[in-house]
Amino acid sequence: MKRHIEFERLHNFRDLGGYQAADGRTVRWGQLYRSDSLGKLRGEDWDRFLQLGIRTVIDLRYPWEIEAAGRIPQSDRFAYANHSIEHRPYEHADVDPDIDPWRYLADHYAEVAADGIVEIREVLELIATDEGPAVFHCAAGKDRTGLIAALLLTALDISTDQILTDFALTERATPHFIANWHAQNPGRTLRSPGYGRAHEDIMRLTLEDLTTTYGSPLDYLTTTVGITPTTIERLKDRLLTDD
Repeated sequence: MKRHIEFERLHNFRDLGGYQAADGRTVRWGQLYRSDSLGKLRGEDWDRFLQLGIRTVIDLRYPWEIEAAGRIPQSDRFAYANHSIEHRPYEHADVDPDIDPWRYLADHYAEVAADGIVEIREVLELIATDEGPAVFHCAAGKDRTGLIAALLLTALDISTDQILTDFALTERATPHFIANWHAQNPGRTLRSPGYGRAHEDIMRLTLEDLTTTYGSPLDYLTTTVGITPTTIERLKDRLLTDD
């Protein structure tokens, strides 16, 4: 099975299948995907996307981002939902280069985890109850998407090492993020050395912060977010396999 699915206009689309849970089962291939903005789908990319048989599309962006950049084409043919988990926009490109970029991003993820409790619960419950393959995405498929992926894998009892590995795979798309920023910001200087990066230490710090603040990432989900044991079992039944 293939982790990265190649598109011309998408640079961070991948299958979350294959990760192994503590009980020995693995995440099903072809059932759960993460991506950068699906508003970029056109032509052959659109045809390739439709071949995946995706039924549920979860857009993690702000409504104003969707208005500016577009949502997935023909959104009414899917179970489409917009759950904006981030409540405090930030501009990473102008971050002081003397600031630790991994700590900076982990602090932002902590804000999202604190602010987006309702939306995070809605996202996980939707994935647990909808049938058929699903995809969730933000703009780059890096920060908001990365946090949701980590929390989903946590609920499935996937090891921290595998969660960090999945997060860091976004590094493959970093050159595209940087090139796009320069194309959209002629004459500006990209100050932050961490722009577009997905170093595993960002997610390592995030998981440690959740442990410090809430007891553990799973405690955050069950106690603060309100994910019930029933929802966790539904996620596992839907997404894990013995094969």
